[in-house]
Amino acid sequence: MRRAVLLALLVAGCSSTSERGRYYKDDGPGTRVPDLASIPEPAPRHEPLHRWANRPYERFGKTYVPLTRVGAFQQRGVASWYGRRFHGNPTSSGEPYDMYKMSAAHPILPIPSFARVTNLSNGRSVVVRINDRGPFHSDRIIDLSYAAAYKLGYVNAGSTRVLVEQLVPGGVARTSY
Repeated sequence: MRRAVLLALLVAGCSSTSERGRYYKDDGPGTRVPDLASIPEPAPRHEPLHRWANRPYERFGKTYVPLTRVGAFQQRGVASWYGRRFHGNPTSSGEPYDMYKMSAAHPILPIPSFARVTNLSNGRSVVVRINDRGPFHSDRIIDLSYAAAYKLGYVNAGSTRVLVEQLVPGGVARTSY
């Protein structure tokens, strides 16, 4: 039974909280949490797109076709977050995941790229760097780092409704997706 539960959690993808907002047994903040309010947001800049992370791929029987250029993109949906269970593991970009940086996983936004994520329930907004793929659930559109979720005010809730807008260095391009 314990193996079945563990397998179900692993298959569930990047989300790190239960539906009731509690942390999974081995997730949540680390033992030495930095001052999360002082973690800086990344400044959008031109970066070459990752050679392999932007190719079409399949997860759980669904095919994803990542965008291959930074441009106008806007999407509304549910955000979740991922934390200690993934801290230090490689992201799709090959960089180690750092739950205390302002980063995110998105199924199709270019890697790397930058996005503004706004919590629709409280109006808080942050800039994140997209460097990973996920979440792979039909009810979620983005997984944010623990630090980003903290700044958006939904760490304890586990998820929230958000607006994701891709940022274009030198300006913000907006369109519906």
